[in-house]
Amino acid sequence: MALLGKGGVGKSVVAGTMARLLARRGRRVLALDSDTMPGLAFSLGAEEPAEPTLGAAVEKDERGRWRLRKGIGPVRAVRRYATPAADGVRLLQCGKLGGSEAPAMMGAANGFYRVVERLPEASALAGWDLVGDLPAGPRQAAFGWARYADTFVVLVEPTWQSALTARRSAGIVRAGGATVAMVANKVAGDDGRARIEQILGESVIDCIPRDPCVAAAERLGVPLLDHAPAARTVGVVDELVERLLSTLRPPDGDGTLQPMAEKVSPR
Repeated sequence: MALLGKGGVGKSVVAGTMARLLARRGRRVLALDSDTMPGLAFSLGAEEPAEPTLGAAVEKDERGRWRLRKGIGPVRAVRRYATPAADGVRLLQCGKLGGSEAPAMMGAANGFYRVVERLPEASALAGWDLVGDLPAGPRQAAFGWARYADTFVVLVEPTWQSALTARRSAGIVRAGGATVAMVANKVAGDDGRARIEQILGESVIDCIPRDPCVAAAERLGVPLLDHAPAARTVGVVDELVERLLSTLRPPDGDGTLQPMAEKVSPR
Protein backbone atom coordinates (compact mmCIF):
# COMPACT_ATOMS: atom_id res chain seq x y z
CA MET A 1 0.00 0.00 0.00
CA ALA A 2 0.98 3.64 -0.29
CA LEU A 3 -0.30 6.69 1.55
CA LEU A 4 -1.41 9.81 -0.30
CA GLY A 5 -2.74 13.20 0.71
CA LYS A 6 -2.12 16.89 1.08
CA GLY A 7 1.00 18.10 2.86
CA GLY A 8 0.63 18.01 6.63
CA VAL A 9 -2.29 15.58 6.59
CA GLY A 10 -0.34 13.04 8.66
CA LYS A 11 0.90 10.52 6.10
CA SER A 12 4.26 9.84 7.73
CA VAL A 13 2.81 9.29 11.19
CA VAL A 14 0.12 6.95 9.90
CA ALA A 15 2.47 5.11 7.50
CA GLY A 16 5.11 4.56 10.17
CA THR A 17 2.56 3.42 12.72
CA MET A 18 0.92 1.06 10.23
CA ALA A 19 4.26 -0.45 9.24
CA ARG A 20 5.22 -1.18 12.82
CA LEU A 21 1.81 -2.57 13.72
CA LEU A 22 2.02 -4.90 10.73
CA ALA A 23 5.47 -6.04 11.88
CA ARG A 24 4.14 -6.68 15.38
CA ARG A 25 1.75 -9.15 13.79
CA GLY A 26 4.75 -11.19 12.68
CA ARG A 27 4.74 -9.90 9.11
CA ARG A 28 7.79 -8.88 7.11
CA VAL A 29 7.51 -5.19 6.33
CA LEU A 30 9.41 -2.91 3.98
CA ALA A 31 8.72 0.80 4.41
CA LEU A 32 9.36 2.90 1.32
CA ASP A 33 10.05 6.60 1.79
CA SER A 34 9.99 8.60 -1.45
CA ASP A 35 9.58 11.96 0.29
CA THR A 36 12.75 14.06 0.28
CA MET A 37 11.65 15.84 3.46
CA PRO A 38 12.06 14.24 6.92
CA GLY A 39 9.13 12.31 8.35
CA LEU A 40 8.86 8.54 8.01
CA ALA A 41 12.14 7.68 9.72
CA PHE A 42 11.02 9.54 12.85
CA SER A 43 7.68 7.71 12.86
CA LEU A 44 9.48 4.37 12.52
CA GLY A 45 12.19 5.02 15.08
CA ALA A 46 14.93 4.66 12.46
CA GLU A 47 18.21 6.52 12.10
CA GLU A 48 18.51 8.97 9.21
CA PRO A 49 21.59 7.96 7.17
CA ALA A 50 24.17 10.73 6.85
CA GLU A 51 24.22 10.14 3.09
CA PRO A 52 21.56 8.60 0.81
CA THR A 53 22.20 4.87 0.97
CA LEU A 54 21.10 4.27 -2.61
CA GLY A 55 23.79 6.61 -3.87
CA ALA A 56 26.13 3.62 -3.86
CA ALA A 57 23.72 1.62 -6.01
CA VAL A 58 23.78 3.87 -9.07
CA GLU A 59 26.09 5.04 -11.81
CA LYS A 60 25.79 7.14 -14.94
CA ASP A 61 25.64 5.55 -18.37
CA GLU A 62 27.46 6.81 -21.45
CA ARG A 63 24.74 9.42 -22.00
CA GLY A 64 25.01 10.74 -18.47
CA ARG A 65 21.78 9.15 -17.24
CA TRP A 66 21.49 7.46 -13.89
CA ARG A 67 21.02 3.71 -13.75
CA LEU A 68 21.42 0.92 -11.23
CA ARG A 69 24.86 -0.63 -11.18
CA LYS A 70 25.27 -3.96 -12.89
CA GLY A 71 24.10 -6.81 -10.70
CA ILE A 72 21.82 -4.65 -8.53
CA GLY A 73 18.12 -5.31 -8.88
CA PRO A 74 15.26 -4.54 -6.50
CA VAL A 75 15.89 -7.48 -4.17
CA ARG A 76 19.62 -6.89 -3.84
CA ALA A 77 19.02 -3.16 -3.36
CA VAL A 78 16.62 -3.84 -0.50
CA ARG A 79 19.01 -6.31 1.11
CA ARG A 80 22.01 -3.99 0.85
CA TYR A 81 20.57 -0.53 1.32
CA ALA A 82 17.42 -0.80 3.43
CA THR A 83 18.12 0.25 7.02
CA PRO A 84 16.66 -1.27 10.21
CA ALA A 85 13.81 0.32 12.12
CA ALA A 86 11.87 -0.60 15.24
CA ASP A 87 9.90 -3.87 15.42
CA GLY A 88 11.93 -5.38 12.57
CA VAL A 89 10.70 -3.03 9.84
CA ARG A 90 13.16 -2.35 7.01
CA LEU A 91 13.29 1.18 5.58
CA LEU A 92 14.36 2.14 2.06
CA GLN A 93 14.68 5.87 1.44
CA CYS A 94 15.25 7.95 -1.66
CA GLY A 95 17.35 10.41 0.34
CA LYS A 96 16.74 13.70 2.14
CA LEU A 97 17.35 17.26 1.08
CA GLY A 98 19.83 19.27 3.10
CA GLY A 99 22.14 16.48 4.20
CA SER A 100 23.79 15.70 0.88
CA GLU A 101 25.32 17.30 -2.16
CA ALA A 102 22.88 17.70 -5.05
CA PRO A 103 24.52 15.07 -7.34
CA ALA A 104 24.42 12.44 -4.60
CA MET A 105 20.79 13.25 -3.87
CA MET A 106 19.84 13.09 -7.56
CA GLY A 107 21.59 9.77 -7.97
CA ALA A 108 19.90 8.27 -4.92
CA ALA A 109 16.46 9.50 -6.00
CA ASN A 110 16.91 8.02 -9.46
CA GLY A 111 18.10 4.77 -7.94
CA PHE A 112 15.09 4.66 -5.65
CA TYR A 113 12.76 5.10 -8.61
CA ARG A 114 14.51 2.31 -10.53
CA VAL A 115 14.10 0.01 -7.55
CA VAL A 116 10.45 0.71 -6.76
CA GLU A 117 9.32 0.50 -10.38
CA ARG A 118 10.66 -3.08 -10.45
CA LEU A 119 9.34 -4.19 -7.06
CA PRO A 120 6.18 -5.79 -8.55
CA GLU A 121 8.39 -8.28 -10.42
CA ALA A 122 10.53 -9.14 -7.37
CA SER A 123 9.25 -12.60 -6.44
CA ALA A 124 11.60 -12.79 -3.44
CA LEU A 125 9.63 -9.95 -1.85
CA ALA A 126 6.21 -11.39 -2.66
CA GLY A 127 5.58 -12.30 0.98
CA TRP A 128 6.45 -8.84 2.28
CA ASP A 129 4.08 -6.03 3.17
CA LEU A 130 5.14 -2.82 1.41
CA VAL A 131 4.11 0.47 3.02
CA GLY A 132 4.93 3.61 1.05
CA ASP A 133 4.98 7.20 2.27
CA LEU A 134 4.57 9.51 -0.73
CA PRO A 135 5.17 13.27 -0.71
CA ALA A 136 2.30 15.73 -0.78
CA GLY A 137 -0.11 15.65 -3.69
CA PRO A 138 -0.72 13.21 -6.54
CA ARG A 139 2.41 13.77 -8.64
CA GLN A 140 4.40 10.68 -7.64
CA ALA A 141 1.33 8.45 -7.90
CA ALA A 142 0.77 9.78 -11.42
CA PHE A 143 4.36 9.14 -12.50
CA GLY A 144 4.78 5.58 -11.26
CA TRP A 145 6.63 6.03 -7.98
CA ALA A 146 4.25 3.57 -6.29
CA ARG A 147 3.66 0.85 -8.86
CA TYR A 148 4.13 -1.65 -6.05
CA ALA A 149 0.87 -0.52 -4.41
CA ASP A 150 -2.43 -2.21 -5.15
CA THR A 151 -4.11 -0.18 -2.37
CA PHE A 152 -3.75 3.55 -1.77
CA VAL A 153 -4.75 4.90 1.62
CA VAL A 154 -5.78 8.49 0.91
CA LEU A 155 -5.77 10.65 4.03
CA VAL A 156 -8.06 13.67 4.20
CA GLU A 157 -8.56 16.42 6.77
CA PRO A 158 -11.80 18.39 7.25
CA THR A 159 -10.73 21.21 4.90
CA TRP A 160 -11.61 21.96 1.30
CA GLN A 161 -7.95 22.04 0.27
CA SER A 162 -7.32 18.61 1.73
CA ALA A 163 -10.51 17.21 0.20
CA LEU A 164 -9.67 18.50 -3.28
CA THR A 165 -6.18 16.99 -3.07
CA ALA A 166 -7.66 13.68 -1.91
CA ARG A 167 -10.21 13.62 -4.73
CA ARG A 168 -7.61 14.36 -7.39
CA SER A 169 -5.18 11.81 -5.97
CA ALA A 170 -7.89 9.15 -5.76
CA GLY A 171 -8.92 9.79 -9.36
CA ILE A 172 -5.39 9.21 -10.59
CA VAL A 173 -4.86 5.90 -8.80
CA ARG A 174 -8.36 4.63 -9.63
CA ALA A 175 -7.62 5.24 -13.29
CA GLY A 176 -4.68 2.87 -12.89
CA GLY A 177 -6.90 0.14 -11.42
CA ALA A 178 -5.80 0.41 -7.79
CA THR A 179 -8.05 0.25 -4.75
CA VAL A 180 -8.65 3.48 -2.84
CA ALA A 181 -9.25 3.53 0.91
CA MET A 182 -10.36 7.01 2.00
CA VAL A 183 -9.46 7.69 5.64
CA ALA A 184 -10.30 10.84 7.58
CA ASN A 185 -7.58 12.18 9.86
CA LYS A 186 -7.47 14.79 12.63
CA VAL A 187 -11.22 14.56 13.11
CA ALA A 188 -12.71 16.59 15.96
CA GLY A 189 -16.29 16.57 17.20
CA ASP A 190 -19.22 14.25 16.66
CA ASP A 191 -19.97 15.67 13.22
CA GLY A 192 -16.39 15.43 11.95
CA ARG A 193 -16.96 12.39 9.77
CA ALA A 194 -20.12 13.81 8.22
CA ARG A 195 -18.38 17.08 7.40
CA ILE A 196 -15.45 15.38 5.71
CA GLU A 197 -17.72 13.12 3.68
CA GLN A 198 -19.80 16.11 2.64
CA ILE A 199 -16.88 18.12 1.28
CA LEU A 200 -15.14 15.01 -0.07
CA GLY A 201 -18.20 13.78 -1.92
CA GLU A 202 -17.84 10.15 -0.85
CA SER A 203 -17.57 7.91 2.19
CA VAL A 204 -14.48 7.31 4.29
CA ILE A 205 -13.75 3.87 5.69
CA ASP A 206 -12.48 5.11 9.05
CA CYS A 207 -11.81 8.22 11.11
CA ILE A 208 -8.63 8.96 13.04
CA PRO A 209 -9.31 11.50 15.81
CA ARG A 210 -7.41 14.69 16.44
CA ASP A 211 -4.96 13.55 19.09
CA PRO A 212 -2.63 15.75 21.19
CA CYS A 213 -0.33 12.75 21.61
CA VAL A 214 0.56 12.95 17.91
CA ALA A 215 1.59 16.59 18.17
CA ALA A 216 3.61 15.84 21.31
CA ALA A 217 5.48 12.98 19.63
CA GLU A 218 6.26 15.13 16.60
CA ARG A 219 7.59 17.94 18.77
CA LEU A 220 9.94 15.45 20.43
CA GLY A 221 10.93 13.81 17.14
CA VAL A 222 10.00 10.34 18.39
CA PRO A 223 7.58 7.67 17.12
CA LEU A 224 4.00 7.92 18.34
CA LEU A 225 4.09 4.20 19.20
CA ASP A 226 6.98 4.78 21.59
CA HIS A 227 5.79 8.08 23.05
CA ALA A 228 2.15 7.10 23.63
CA PRO A 229 1.42 3.46 22.78
CA ALA A 230 -2.08 3.75 24.24
CA ALA A 231 -2.95 6.90 22.25
CA ARG A 232 -6.33 7.03 20.54
CA THR A 233 -4.65 7.37 17.17
CA VAL A 234 -2.68 4.16 17.70
CA GLY A 235 -5.87 2.29 18.53
CA VAL A 236 -7.71 3.51 15.44
CA VAL A 237 -4.75 2.87 13.14
CA ASP A 238 -4.50 -0.65 14.58
CA GLU A 239 -8.17 -1.19 13.71
CA LEU A 240 -7.51 0.17 10.23
CA VAL A 241 -4.60 -2.24 9.75
CA GLU A 242 -6.78 -5.15 10.82
CA ARG A 243 -9.54 -4.04 8.47
CA LEU A 244 -7.18 -3.79 5.52
CA LEU A 245 -5.76 -7.22 6.30
CA SER A 246 -8.97 -9.10 6.99
CA THR A 247 -11.83 -7.39 5.20
CA LEU A 248 -10.29 -5.75 2.17
CA ARG A 249 -12.30 -6.80 -0.83
CA PRO A 250 -11.88 -6.03 -4.52
CA PRO A 251 -12.87 -2.48 -5.41
CA ASP A 252 -16.25 -1.60 -6.85
CA GLY A 253 -16.43 -0.50 -10.45
CA ASP A 254 -15.08 2.95 -9.61
CA GLY A 255 -12.09 1.60 -7.68
CA THR A 256 -13.33 2.50 -4.23
CA LEU A 257 -13.00 0.48 -1.06
CA GLN A 258 -16.42 0.74 0.54
CA PRO A 259 -16.77 1.35 4.28
CA MET A 260 -17.32 -1.82 6.28
CA ALA A 261 -19.31 0.02 8.92
CA GLU A 262 -20.94 3.41 9.13
CA LYS A 263 -19.63 4.25 12.58
CA VAL A 264 -16.81 6.41 13.79
CA SER A 265 -14.09 4.32 15.37
CA PRO A 266 -14.16 4.31 19.17
CA ARG A 267 -12.33 7.13 20.88
